[in-house]
Parts: sequence; C-alpha cells; structure tokens
Amino acid sequence: MQVDFYHLTIAPLDRLLPVIAERVMAGGNRLLIVSGDADQRAALDRQLWMIPPDGFLPHAQAGEGDDAAQPVLIAPDTKATNGARHVALADGVWRDEALDFDRAFHFFDGDRIGEARTAWRTLADREGVERRYWKQNDQGRWEQAA
Repeated sequence: MQVDFYHLTIAPLDRLLPVIAERVMAGGNRLLIVSGDADQRAALDRQLWMIPPDGFLPHAQAGEGDDAAQPVLIAPDTKATNGARHVALADGVWRDEALDFDRAFHFFDGDRIGEARTAWRTLADREGVERRYWKQNDQGRWEQAA
C-alpha cells in the first residue's frame, strides 16, 4: 500500500488533481476523490469537466448517477461505490480508511501541515505501508522529498 503526501504550496489542488486522475485512469485504474466539504466537491466536479482542455475526465459525484460506472467518483466518504482501488483525500483530512486502498493521495496545504505530519509519523509504524512526500520546487515542479 502506498501513500503519497502532496504538500500544496504553489499549484492549487484543482490543477494537480486532474493530472493525478488522468494518470490513474491511464493505468487502467479507478479513483475515488474524497472531501467532507460539499462546496469543494462541487468545485472539483466543475474543474474535472474542464480539464484537459481538449476533452474531459469521465466522473460524477456520488449518488448523482450510476456510481459503479464512474472511473472517477467524488464522494464525502471513503465508500468506493465505483470499485476504486486508488483514493485521493482532497480536503486535507487524513482518514485511516484510505489504508484499505492500494494507493492513497493525501493533499494538504499549510493550514493542515500539522495534521499531515501526525499522519506521516503514524504511518511510519504501519507494516506494508510505503510513504512518499512530494513538494513543489521553486519552478512549481513536484519533487519527491522523502
């Protein structure tokens, strides 16, 4: 099980998440995007309709259609009704249920850095969990820092 921590310092989540979603789908996998914030879920839904500029990422919000048919599903919790094995925690809140997936992407900004550090330390002792920490360099490119 792999957990990727993404510290958002330059590029906002709405620019990074579509890239992650495209990569997950390109690998033949499904993604569950989790946020406890209804406004954030709505904003992410709108953003995924606009990215990439020459197309769209097939997705839906949980409960607004056939969840099982969605390669990307936006939900308020970690119930992967689309069969996803990858989860993106978009609201900066770590959830231990993410460990039930094959891969978790934990996005957080400066307001949630303390909580992210706690999750990082807690996961260090979990058997079978590989942690990676990604940060942006001065040019805005993502680099693995740990």
